[in-house]
Amino acid sequence: MTEQRPDLAATMELVADVDGWMSPGQGATLYDAAARCPDDGLIVEIGSFRGRSTIVLATAADPSVRVVAIDPHAGNDRGPQEIDGFEEEAADDHAVFTANLAAAGVTERVRHIREFSDTALDQVDGDVDVLYVDGAHRYAPALADIRSWGDRVGDGGTMLIHDSFSSIGVTLAILRSLVLGERFRYVGRARSMTIYRADLGDGCSARLRNAGRQLAQLPWFAKNVALKVLISLKLVKGEWPY
Repeated sequence: MTEQRPDLAATMELVADVDGWMSPGQGATLYDAAARCPDDGLIVEIGSFRGRSTIVLATAADPSVRVVAIDPHAGNDRGPQEIDGFEEEAADDHAVFTANLAAAGVTERVRHIREFSDTALDQVDGDVDVLYVDGAHRYAPALADIRSWGDRVGDGGTMLIHDSFSSIGVTLAILRSLVLGERFRYVGRARSMTIYRADLGDGCSARLRNAGRQLAQLPWFAKNVALKVLISLKLVKGEWPY
């Protein structure tokens, strides 16, 4: 008998009290991507923090799907304006991550690699069917994740990138690697979570259309950057855009 998986509403209830930056629409996007992952497929998440998105991916995917969560829990790149200097919080982040997965009943579904994403490349075998990139948001590591792990996505696979057209580093990495890329088609976004599929057609016209759809997001990016500046200067109060 096929195991009955929790639906989206039940899954979002599971993570309601788990720390993280994931809107309901982004949760639905992750759930849909994982649910569509083929049987015996592979989902890779880069940047798990305390497990909010990890639980959604593991809950939505078929039990035959491998789910790999890559996060060093090293006290760096923890969240907005938390780039480094949080080493004391690292052990707590890891402990809470582990506890959250256990509470959601997905511990056995997830393989956690406590390494930086670049050193974890050779620890995961096979083509990736669903890749979720929410690691370091600085330009160089974001570009490396999109390129190196994006190369691991099989034809027709899905790549999701968080803080696209919100984080300056992630947006610059997208402009450099994907806007005029030859492989990934821009599907759309849930707030700052962009959706790409490795099925871009051949020819200049397909690439130009793909570029145009991504460049059309730049006004929204400018608005997000301006809002971040105003919040940082304490000139306005509001939610950090994600």
